[in-house]
Amino acid sequence: MTDIKGKTALVTGASSGIGKSTVESLLKEGVTVYAAARRIEMMKDLEQAGARLVAMDVTDENSMTGGIDLILKEKGSVDILVNNAGYGSYGSIEDVPMEEARRQFEVNIFGLARLTQLVLPGMREKGYGKIINISSIGGKIYTPFGGWYHATKHALEGLSDCMRLEAAPFGVDVIIIEPGGIATEWGAISAKNLKKTSSDGAYSKQAEMVADTMARMYESGKVSPPSVISRIILKAVKARRPKTRYSAGYMSGIALFMRKILSDRMFDRIAMSMA
Repeated sequence: MTDIKGKTALVTGASSGIGKSTVESLLKEGVTVYAAARRIEMMKDLEQAGARLVAMDVTDENSMTGGIDLILKEKGSVDILVNNAGYGSYGSIEDVPMEEARRQFEVNIFGLARLTQLVLPGMREKGYGKIINISSIGGKIYTPFGGWYHATKHALEGLSDCMRLEAAPFGVDVIIIEPGGIATEWGAISAKNLKKTSSDGAYSKQAEMVADTMARMYESGKVSPPSVISRIILKAVKARRPKTRYSAGYMSGIALFMRKILSDRMFDRIAMSMA
């Protein structure tokens, strides 16, 4: 394990959930942490704990370049980037407007990729860097009505693998984190989006059932707290030779195992029955 005290980190989506917990964990290790999110007013407690707040929208070029310029001016480089900003847009492939499908990719993929482009030069120059991409077990499995969300997370898996190969010769580690069910706003937002998009029309009956199941699961207390993931992130950042992937959280192990050993048709039946 390596000492990360004195390093500089940028965490996106830091206003709640995994991002917020990660900021808190890194601060305890003596890291200078820039907490980035659109809702800067929700991070006052992080500021009081020692984080430096950055208003950032990962779909806005000026917002991202401005945030990185600020960090480079104050600290010289970003040593640790935690690409956590993202959301789940649920609805049938047929029903989801293409504008929303594109926005899902803008937030979950293109914003992440652009921010990574902005920090990589400094990491290469120093010969050190940790890029943590928050994927999901949804990057390996699939569920009904999650087509656009799963598409972004499957894409992130491939993007991260290529990024890892390219960055490794410069001393930069690219690490994928695959959370299972985590007690964040994600479940409620996804269920709400699903009902809004597909509650009428051909898919209404099934969509209502899936949305209600998602909402109940995230309200049940069975899902894991965000700290389960922030601990894994901290472990990966401190490791001298981190694994390429870490998974943790509610149902993560069994879901990934079933996807690995079952045929597509068998997994289809399980995904539908669980939903």
